[in-house]
Amino acid sequence: MEIKINNLKKTFGEKVAVDIEQFEIKSGEILGLVGNNGAGKSTLFRLILDLIKADSGTVFNGDVNVTETEDWKQWTGSYIDDSFVIDYLTPDEYLQFIARITGITDDQLKDALKKYEHFMAGEIMGQKKLIRNLSAGNKQKVGIVAAMLLQPKLLILDEPFNFLDPSSQNAIKRLLVEYNKETGATILVSSHNLNHTVDICPRIALLENGRIIRDIDNTDKSAEKELENYFEINQ
Repeated sequence: MEIKINNLKKTFGEKVAVDIEQFEIKSGEILGLVGNNGAGKSTLFRLILDLIKADSGTVFNGDVNVTETEDWKQWTGSYIDDSFVIDYLTPDEYLQFIARITGITDDQLKDALKKYEHFMAGEIMGQKKLIRNLSAGNKQKVGIVAAMLLQPKLLILDEPFNFLDPSSQNAIKRLLVEYNKETGATILVSSHNLNHTVDICPRIALLENGRIIRDIDNTDKSAEKELENYFEINQ
């Protein structure tokens, strides 16, 4: 699913959170979004998801303006933080709830969850523990699985490697690359981890003070040195 951003601006007081004149994300791309804290990554994702209102400008998800219709929600999956899950349910109850409101049968849910068994590492399903009582990493896993459950054409994940152990980080990388290949979905990932971003994202956008200052072709994983130099200079 293609994303088109035009003259998008968002400020919080005197702080410029997002200021992007024009940016396009092609259908089927895996785009990595990197930048220091406060660069505007999460704010940009929230604008794309219409969770906050822009001061000006537009975001088109496919051929629809996200502020004018909710049609785009049919093909969009996302996980930003644990506010995206209903934490007084168990993971089983939450994923069953998501399935029922979206027309997925119990058998279809069972089949869909098989591909995430390694990622969840036997620590989440069937444990009868409320989501609010899970570790930060396992809460995140529940949110990511829920976002991918409907096989969205657009998947947005904010810092998906946070709180995960190395095995789970490698598992989510494999899942995302395989999902992109199998479905042709567009995937947007923000991360502080340059290695993981370079590993899975053929294109990387570098944000600074709400602006995309570099749009890097990483098809041959050549972006790592450029990004390391940038962050070393700007520390």
